[in-house]
Amino acid sequence: MTQSTHLNGGNDKQTFERLESAVRGYCRAFPTVFETARGHELVDERGRRYIDFFAGAGALSYGHNEPHLKAALVEYLMSDGVTHSLDLHTSAKRHFLERLDRLLLKPRGLEYRVMFPGPTGTNAVESALKIARKVTGRMNVVSFTNGFHGMTLGSLAVTGNASKRRGAHVPLPHATAMPFCGYFGDDVDTLDVFQQQLEDGSSGLDKPAAVIVETVQAEGGVNVASVDWLKRLRRICSAHEIVLVVDDIQVGCGRTGPFFSFERAGIEPDVVTLSKSLSGYGTPLSVVLIRPDLDRWKPGEHNGTFRGHNLAFVTAAAALERYWSDDALTREVERKAAYAKTRFDAMLAAHPEALVEHRGLGLIQGIVFRDPALATAVSREAFERGVVMETAGPDDEVLKLLCPLTIPDEALARGLDAVATSLDLVARRSRERASQTPMAQA
Repeated sequence: MTQSTHLNGGNDKQTFERLESAVRGYCRAFPTVFETARGHELVDERGRRYIDFFAGAGALSYGHNEPHLKAALVEYLMSDGVTHSLDLHTSAKRHFLERLDRLLLKPRGLEYRVMFPGPTGTNAVESALKIARKVTGRMNVVSFTNGFHGMTLGSLAVTGNASKRRGAHVPLPHATAMPFCGYFGDDVDTLDVFQQQLEDGSSGLDKPAAVIVETVQAEGGVNVASVDWLKRLRRICSAHEIVLVVDDIQVGCGRTGPFFSFERAGIEPDVVTLSKSLSGYGTPLSVVLIRPDLDRWKPGEHNGTFRGHNLAFVTAAAALERYWSDDALTREVERKAAYAKTRFDAMLAAHPEALVEHRGLGLIQGIVFRDPALATAVSREAFERGVVMETAGPDDEVLKLLCPLTIPDEALARGLDAVATSLDLVARRSRERASQTPMAQA
């Protein structure tokens, strides 16, 4: 690690406060100035180390500055490889496409055309909705309660969070929200509502061009769709000729164990969106995987300057070669996930007055707080103890684990120790405050 050369010990935030827009968000939750990072650790300008249970909102599944990916990137840069290419053919893009086909698609019996829509996840979602509308000739898209799909207008229209939607300051049309799996509890199959409305010509539901779904809703609160629910959704979409889009931007690339989060259900989406950890290095990259018969774009019908991000192609190809030539990483994720669940279950048992339940799959897991303010307080307390961990859910009531998939066992345990200690402290303070209220004293 390089040593900070900043004056006064570093960590000066005045420049950000003076010049950066008020829209900045994550830095408010984690108020320090980070300088270097490696593996599962972030280091700030004071030299203080943090265990990263956030991983760039899931963009760093293999950790910070993964050495094999970095070596491939440095070699490419030093050889004067093409860095920007619009959508021209390059050797870096071909290398990535060949690895994606050989290591991901063919072993799973999947056949997709690969679209490069632009550098971010919301670019991928916008493109997926656009092609579904073009192919079907319909405009409406069905999404689900608590879904999150991006911040541009099309993807925001299919996002559930009210505060994010209000930020558009314009109507968000041509989208209909349906209840996600478990929205009304375990005893209600929410797809009964969707199917009934599709089959009733007076339901008021315009037949959709597409259904877009996250198999695990990450930002929405770590809500896991059941296998049976996903299978039924696939059948409904097929029966009504609706394009099924799986948004695998945050929970794909091995986050749930297998590379694609839908593999556990044995379904094949018509369209898949990928981004975040696809490049493996934090460099922006997104793709849309499109069933070949749906790939009806005219040349240039969707365009953009940064669709040929060759640096991301290089690291993505290296990541696929290193981590997806076999199922070793999947097994590692499943083993660590089982350990994390036991730790969260222990927290739940120790604090039933503060916690509602544990949720999650693979290495996206969370604990749900009765009082959302306590989830935020635990996140802040954990940060003071050297752990970066965010909250999620409609009211930020879920404390969410999103660590690198490659995190060492010792670091995972140490980070969860800090979370447990933080929870103990916050819960004790909450009980003490409650005991001091006039009602309690009476």
